[in-house]
Amino acid sequence: MRTGSDARRRIGLPLTTIALVGVVVVLAGLLAGCGEDGPPTIDYAVDARIDSYNANTVEGNANGVLMATTRMLPGFSYLGAHGQVTPDRDIGTVTPVPGSSLTLRYDFNRAARYSDGQAVDCDDLVLAWAAMSGRFPGFRPATTAGYRDIERVDCAPGEATATVAFARGRDYRDWLSLFGAGTMLPAHVVARMAGVADIVDPIRTGDQAVVGKLARAWNTGFALTPGSVDEQRFPSSGPYRIDRYSQSGGLVLVANDKWWGDAPKTSRIAIWGRGTDAEKRISDGSFDVADLTGGMTTDEVAPSGSTDETIQPLPQPNRALAVEELVLAQRGVFGDVRTRQAFASCVPRDVLARQFGQGAQLWNLRVLAPADNLAGQLNGAFGRAYARPDVGRARALAETTASTRSGPLRVRVGYLAPAARRQQMVATIAESCRRAGIDVVDAGSPDLAPSALGKDVDALLVAAGASFAAAGAANPSRDAYQLHGGDPLNLGGFQDPDVSAAIDRLAAADLAADRLELVRTIENAAWAAVPSIPLFAAPRVQRWGGRVDNVVAGLGRNGTGWNMDRWTVRD
Repeated sequence: MRTGSDARRRIGLPLTTIALVGVVVVLAGLLAGCGEDGPPTIDYAVDARIDSYNANTVEGNANGVLMATTRMLPGFSYLGAHGQVTPDRDIGTVTPVPGSSLTLRYDFNRAARYSDGQAVDCDDLVLAWAAMSGRFPGFRPATTAGYRDIERVDCAPGEATATVAFARGRDYRDWLSLFGAGTMLPAHVVARMAGVADIVDPIRTGDQAVVGKLARAWNTGFALTPGSVDEQRFPSSGPYRIDRYSQSGGLVLVANDKWWGDAPKTSRIAIWGRGTDAEKRISDGSFDVADLTGGMTTDEVAPSGSTDETIQPLPQPNRALAVEELVLAQRGVFGDVRTRQAFASCVPRDVLARQFGQGAQLWNLRVLAPADNLAGQLNGAFGRAYARPDVGRARALAETTASTRSGPLRVRVGYLAPAARRQQMVATIAESCRRAGIDVVDAGSPDLAPSALGKDVDALLVAAGASFAAAGAANPSRDAYQLHGGDPLNLGGFQDPDVSAAIDRLAAADLAADRLELVRTIENAAWAAVPSIPLFAAPRVQRWGGRVDNVVAGLGRNGTGWNMDRWTVRD
């Protein structure tokens, strides 16, 4: 059997050729350990920037934090391998209550405890709703989708039951995903950081002063950086808890001895994200499982000691749950729709899909991904005017706004670096747009944040409208809010009342025919205003070594780590 380096020489293909969307590569490998006397360790490489315990802020969502926290902060559901919402009865049960509008009863498992011994209860649910409902000033959630439709939450502080009532006519179709994995942070920790005794009553009474303190703690109190980790600040309610975090050692998770469910099959997992030695490990092949954006590195992505003999292509691009796109700021150079149209006219979407889509077709929809059952009927009906570059149109449109700026139209395109494929994409766009007199600047940076859009960059290269890492879910309701006016997921600040109303109806529509018509309404308006430019199914590389079993590639925003507590090590 050949070693990993031998296998890479024998495969002899560049990453952009072999790293297909959703391709699951199962490779024989040697499992890395933490020393002869230590427990077996599974090394998991991800493209997430793990700088917070809170995956629900704009930054946490963009950075892909859920890829790390999904089995430390479980909820009433989780996203399975195909991004489908699956109930998680370890935390509790959700029961619809009969009535004229959607009402749900949440019953927490009375055995549920955080690793610090505190009970998991309805306080955590109330805090999650308050933070993501958009009703309470100060909180900075990634989106208000679904939570905005909840009229009230009935909960007695510290109790194991809560009743969630939705506003009449606002029966959110994807309700089972609410209060899912990663969404419920420890309310007792937030209360302690905010210096308050209780979080339920201030939220119920609308005490703005106290809620403001809670918001600040929720927004910023869970910053996570390599170095000393305060266990009291980051308690876990899942099968794993944080043990340590360092650049050279990764984010190390160990079994949570307070976990009441089935014990994790492997007691120790090291997660290697951006900001750690992940890139070196990827190039060296010293990892066991990887889930990365396609073309993150020019090196082969193969575990140590691996061969190519067990490569098994599974999901194809038509199974993807996220679309790679350029999100344009609605201010600065792109404050005028004509400049957005000019830029879209010179972006070589056909060339980008062919060269960088890794087998994916040109994609024209923003609110439906290739895996959606309705997508195939609609994709070809939109974006035709921008399928190929039209240099003459781009130049003419740019000239109509020349009086509003000094010099040529200059567009700064940002992406989270390093990312070899995206760097090459920006270079390809720049070459095409140069012929139209439009100057495209590579503004990729390892420090890039969503807040840079409209300030330091004019466009962002992201997946599903808002993510630098894994993105998407089988139900598109949440991701549709990337075009909803005022929603934080709408990074560019696009405003269209008709589109917002259509998205609200889409999130509650049950009939496929109704959803089809609403998607048409949204896409017609979006292609006219060009708040973003969809490109192709977001490519991902998902691989693991042969001595790790029960790994199943995850297609949603939680990534392949969705079932990491079931991963096992072969003897």
